Amino acid sequence: MRTLSRRSALALDTLNFMMADVRDGIGPYLAVFLKGAEHWQPGAIGAAMALNNIATALALIPAGLFIDATRWKRAAYAGAGLAIAFGALLIALWPVSWVVFTAEAVLGAAAAILPPALAGITLGLAGPDGLAGRVARNEAFNHAGNLTGALFIGVLASLWGLRALFVAACAFAVASAMIAAMIPAREIDHSIARGSRAADVAPIALGALLRDRNLVFFLLSVLLFHLGNAAMLPLAGQVLAASHPGSDAAAMSACIFVAQAVMVATAFLCGRALAAGYGVKTIFLAGLLVLPVRGVLFALFSSPLAVILIQTLDGIGAGVFGVLGVVIAARLARGTGRVNLAQSLVALASGLGGSASNLLGGLIVQRFGYGMGFLALSAAALAAALLFAAAVDLSEHALSLTARHLPLASSLREAPD
Repeated sequence: MRTLSRRSALALDTLNFMMADVRDGIGPYLAVFLKGAEHWQPGAIGAAMALNNIATALALIPAGLFIDATRWKRAAYAGAGLAIAFGALLIALWPVSWVVFTAEAVLGAAAAILPPALAGITLGLAGPDGLAGRVARNEAFNHAGNLTGALFIGVLASLWGLRALFVAACAFAVASAMIAAMIPAREIDHSIARGSRAADVAPIALGALLRDRNLVFFLLSVLLFHLGNAAMLPLAGQVLAASHPGSDAAAMSACIFVAQAVMVATAFLCGRALAAGYGVKTIFLAGLLVLPVRGVLFALFSSPLAVILIQTLDGIGAGVFGVLGVVIAARLARGTGRVNLAQSLVALASGLGGSASNLLGGLIVQRFGYGMGFLALSAAALAAALLFAAAVDLSEHALSLTARHLPLASSLREAPD
């Protein structure tokens, strides 16, 4: 097992603490800023946010391919951070339509680089044997950063207004770029970072990677999970707004805070469970099964307190997914030279599932009501769990069979399922 130096471990902790504010800190407040401060029309706001999502989706596969190929992973992460800083500053200083649309495209494309770059750096530092524990620590610091960032943003907005949030995001992004440069380049094994056995072995083609049935079914499970998950909290917020006007904003803030707090604990416990010998597939399946339960409870209860308590289940499910989604993708792609591309494919499946969730969830609610909407989302989540349980085999035997069809696949995938 590779051992991280104190300097690299501290840099990874700090990067993950700030990553949420760099990657996701702008999006939730863009609509509020453009509508409240700049008086944009809803259609224009929706188009700007859609452009961000489209840019991310288009950039994910090229970003994964690039991170697998390059030895400049730290520079890629730092460059994406500086691009985000530039985009955030543009929005803060010149919130006219063409500037905002350009900045949103830059922000979306840059955001696609961050997850595979961080995954590649982490794998190259920790190695396959240390990946699970290190990713659990990464996720714990990431969610702790979400909590701290939410509190900081609330104070900042109340004192200086929403425009200050974009300046703060710019500062976080610049700091992240500087911290990425602190990781010693000599400590990153780039062959390990991309999942190859040796530096002189070429990675397999994308088409060959997608012939791995375990990876394909895992990606479908990810898509279904996010199809069931993404719209649940927004729909619960709509129910609160209709049934308990006046308490909806406070309850939603509490939901986000509680979920992030539970995610910190869940990420930590995932690392402990893996170290204790519990199987990756067992833990991940348990996390998937939490989501359909959450949807059924949302269909039955709608008081502010009930919604907050139910949202703790999101902290469990999302916390498990955040840790083990990375680990499973790395295991399935180990030996192919395409580990970071696999991480990008997971992010793409997540984004497609989330977009479809909000669209289909809204249509079902509009036609059949909120109860049926929550049940439909629960059905998608249950399908994700059943598909993963039945079709994704993480046993050493199954993975060795897969390796016959992926000639560069290593004997890896040693960790217990």
